[in-house]
Amino acid sequence: MHIRLGQSAVPLYGPWKFAVGDSPVDPLTHEPLWAQPGFDDSKWETVDLTPKKGTFDPVGGYTGYTPGWTAKGHAGYWGFAWYRIRVILETHPGDKIALAGPPDVDDVYQVFINGGLVGSFGDFSGRQPVTYYTQPMMFSLPQSADGNSGSTTQVLAFRVWMAPEALTTQPDPGGFHTAPVLGEAGAVKAGYQLRWLELVRAYLPSAIEAHLYSLLAIVAFSLILFDRSDRVYLWIGSVFLLQAASYALSAFDVWTQHLSIWADSLLTYGLLTPLICAGWVMVWWVWFGRQRPAWLPRVAAGLALLYMISNTIGEDLFFTFVPHSVAAAFHAVSLIVRLLFFALFVWIIAQAIRNRGLEGWLVMPAILLLGIGMFGGELAVLHIPVVWFPFGVGINLPHSASLLLVATVALLLLRRLLLSVRLQRLIEQDVKQARELQQMILPEARTTLPGLVIECEYRPAREVGGDFFQIIPRPADGSLLIVAGDITGKGLKAGMLVALLVGAIRSTAETNSDPEYVLSVLNRRLLGRGDAQATCLALNIAKDGKVTLANAGHLPPYLNGEPLAMEGALPLGIMPEAIFPILCFQMSEGDRLVLISDGIVEAMDADGRLFGFERAHDLLRTAISAAELAGAAQSFGQEDDISVISVARAVAHDPALA
Repeated sequence: MHIRLGQSAVPLYGPWKFAVGDSPVDPLTHEPLWAQPGFDDSKWETVDLTPKKGTFDPVGGYTGYTPGWTAKGHAGYWGFAWYRIRVILETHPGDKIALAGPPDVDDVYQVFINGGLVGSFGDFSGRQPVTYYTQPMMFSLPQSADGNSGSTTQVLAFRVWMAPEALTTQPDPGGFHTAPVLGEAGAVKAGYQLRWLELVRAYLPSAIEAHLYSLLAIVAFSLILFDRSDRVYLWIGSVFLLQAASYALSAFDVWTQHLSIWADSLLTYGLLTPLICAGWVMVWWVWFGRQRPAWLPRVAAGLALLYMISNTIGEDLFFTFVPHSVAAAFHAVSLIVRLLFFALFVWIIAQAIRNRGLEGWLVMPAILLLGIGMFGGELAVLHIPVVWFPFGVGINLPHSASLLLVATVALLLLRRLLLSVRLQRLIEQDVKQARELQQMILPEARTTLPGLVIECEYRPAREVGGDFFQIIPRPADGSLLIVAGDITGKGLKAGMLVALLVGAIRSTAETNSDPEYVLSVLNRRLLGRGDAQATCLALNIAKDGKVTLANAGHLPPYLNGEPLAMEGALPLGIMPEAIFPILCFQMSEGDRLVLISDGIVEAMDADGRLFGFERAHDLLRTAISAAELAGAAQSFGQEDDISVISVARAVAHDPALA
C-alpha cells in the first residue's frame, strides 16, 4: 500500500497476507520468524478487510464488519493465526505515527513492527493467552533515529489467538472483523476515541438494564411487606437480582479488562444463566400455587445443575483438557436442557390456563418472550438478525424480549398485589369481627354480686387473643363459677378455639359446675384438634366463701397477695384421661383472690428483662387493681395476651351489700 500522510489516518483494508498456525521462533533472537521484515509470505493467503456498505458486528455493533477466518475456508479452526502487511509511509518532519488495533477481533493479539513487539491486547505471558472482550487499542510506532521525512517501508504483523468458545458463541468468528488504522497520532487518537464511544453506546443498554433489574428486585422484595405469606415475591426478586448481575457483568467485562472471557463465561453460562432458568420455573410454579407435582422443584434444580455442567464444558472453557468434539456434544446437551426448561414453562402455563383461565392466558406472552431470550444465541449463530443499532445504540432481541417480559411481569404483579390487598382487607374485616365477637363473650370489666366484687381486665397481644375467662353466677345455690385459661398460640386460630371453649364452658355450667368436671369436658373438646392445647383453671366459690379449685397447668392464683401452693398438672388437650389436682380453701370476709395469665410475668422490656413473678408478687401485695396490674405489665413490654381477674369477698358493712 502506498500512503501519503498528512493530518490523517487510513484504515488498512489490505491486501493482507494470512496464515493459520503459529510462527517458529528464531533460536538466536527468540523472536517469531513470521514477524520479521524479510520473511517470505508470498505463499500465504490474501485477505481483504474491506467491509460491505452498512455492515456491522451482529453482536457488538461495531461498524465496518467483515466475517472472520471461519467464513473464509477455515471453518472450525481455533488457535493462533498471523496477519502481515507491508506499508510504504511518506511522512513529514516531526510526524508522530500511531496504529489503532482492530476494535473487533477474535480474540487477542500481539503487534509487531519490522519484527519488534510494540504492544498487545490480552495477556500472552502464560502457556495459553488470556482473552478479553474486544476493545479499541492504540500503539505508537517507533520513529526513525534522525526524525527526517521521506518514504519508509513498515512491515506490520499481527499474531492473533482465538479461544475455542468463540466457535459456539459468535457468528463467523476468527481473527480480524475490522481493519487496523494507521496514521498521524492525533488523527488515530480521534478515531480511537470514537471507537470507544461506539463501544460504550453499544453496551449502554446492558448497564441500564442492570440498574433497572436491580430496582425491580428491590420493588419485588418490598412487596413481601404487603403479603409475607406469598413466596412468589421472593422468587421474582431473586430472579431479577440474578438478571441484574448478568447484565452488569456484560457491561463491566466489555468496558474493562478486569475479568477474562473465560471467567465471564464461567460466571454467566456456568452459574447465572442456569439459576435464572430454574428461578423462572419456580416463579411460575409458586405463582399459580401449585403443590403438585411435588417433584417439579427437584427437577428444576436437577436441570439447573445439568445446565451448569453442559454449559461449562460446551463453551470450551476447559479446552486444554476436553477435546472440542466432546465440548460440541455438551453444547448440544445444553440446548436440550434449555428446551426442557421451556417445556416446563409451557406445561406450567398450560395447567394454569386449565385451572385459572384468564390469569394463565395473561402469563402466556411472558413465557413466549422468555423463550426468545433463551435462544437468542442460536438465532445469532444461524445469521438470523437479533441485534440492531439505531443511532449507534444496540437493540438486542433477547434483551428486548427480556424487557418486555419484565413489563409483563410488572403488570401481572400489580394485578396480583391488588388482589392480595383486597383479600387482606377481607381478612382484616373477619379479624375485626372475630375481635368484636370475643369482646362480646367476655364478662364486663367490673361486676358486683351478692358478697363479691369482681374486676376483669383483658388486653390481647394481637387483634384476637388466646386468653379466655368466664364468670358464671349460679342463682340456685348462690355460688360462682370462674374459668380462666390460655390457648397455646395467638391470632385468629387461638380466637376460634376461645369461642369453642367458652361455648363448652357455658353449656357445661348449666348442668354441672364442679371445677374438675368442667376441665374434663374442656379437655375432651380439645383432643383430636391437632396441636390445640390450653392451660386452664376452674374454681367454684360457694355462698359461704368456700373455694374449690381445679388446675390444668395454669398459673396458681394469689390469695391476699400470696400465691397458693398447688400441684403441677398437664394442660388441656394432651391426654384423654388427664388428672387435674384439686385445692379447697376458705375465703373470709375481706379476702381477695387474683387470677393472672402468663402474659403478666412474661412481659419483657427493651433490654430483654422479664416482668417476672417477683415484680408481680410485689405489686399484688399492695392491693393493686386488676387494671393497674395489667397496665404495669403492658407498659413494661407486652409479649403475650394479658388477663387479670380479681375476686374480693365483701365485709358485712360493705356498701356493695346495701
